[in-house]
Amino acid sequence: MGQIVQLSRDVRIGAFASLVLLAACSAPNEPGEINDPYESLNRVVHASNKATDRVFFRPVSQVYGNAVPKPVRQSLSNASANLSGPRNVANDFLQGNVEDAGHNLVRFLLNTTLGVFGLFDPASGSFGIEERDTGFADTLAVWGTREGAYLELPLFGPSTERDAVGLVVDLIANPLGTVFDEGPDIAAATSFPSVLNSRFELADTVDGILYDSADSYAQLRLFYLESRRFALSGQTSAENAFDPYENLYEEVYEGLYDEF
Repeated sequence: MGQIVQLSRDVRIGAFASLVLLAACSAPNEPGEINDPYESLNRVVHASNKATDRVFFRPVSQVYGNAVPKPVRQSLSNASANLSGPRNVANDFLQGNVEDAGHNLVRFLLNTTLGVFGLFDPASGSFGIEERDTGFADTLAVWGTREGAYLELPLFGPSTERDAVGLVVDLIANPLGTVFDEGPDIAAATSFPSVLNSRFELADTVDGILYDSADSYAQLRLFYLESRRFALSGQTSAENAFDPYENLYEEVYEGLYDEF
């Protein structure tokens, strides 16, 4: 048993080291530059993601949204968001942000207990403790890791080399997995209703970007890169950029690809 645990740790450490090295690749020449050396492949993935949305996520989300009452949908989305609490706290500590770590820890404890395992959100409603979401991609940025090239990932959507590394590390090193063997399965099962709910609630806006744009790939790429750079500008000065599309991006893609 001990050997299995050690092997698991060694695999995680090896994957972590390899991914961090990957995150330093393909850095843009200028902070505000769009660095997309994989555009041909990215466009293929983008077309596949749009097709998947067209034949699955859009119709299924409509059935889900119309069949399931909004309070139930919101509760399931709350539970999914609550499971990201341990990840937020861990990354806050890695970033040296003790205040946010304490804030997110209190929020997680309140919603897990008073909120019945996160189905409700008394932390926000009764205590004014809003979520301060973060992840290992943000941690890498704080540590000075470069953005790398733009990527579009199957199902997960827009990303960069650094953000893709952060996503994989968040999945591998999910703190829930150290507490419950079924932690990753629980996170995946609860995130799916959240994805469907977001797709239903934001159907008009998402459809407008994915299907009404002259070049949905280029538009999505611009929204993602500028939004991420703006979001990180308060944490690191390496890639400061003002994002005129920030609010639109947050409305469109919040929960759409995250933790799928």
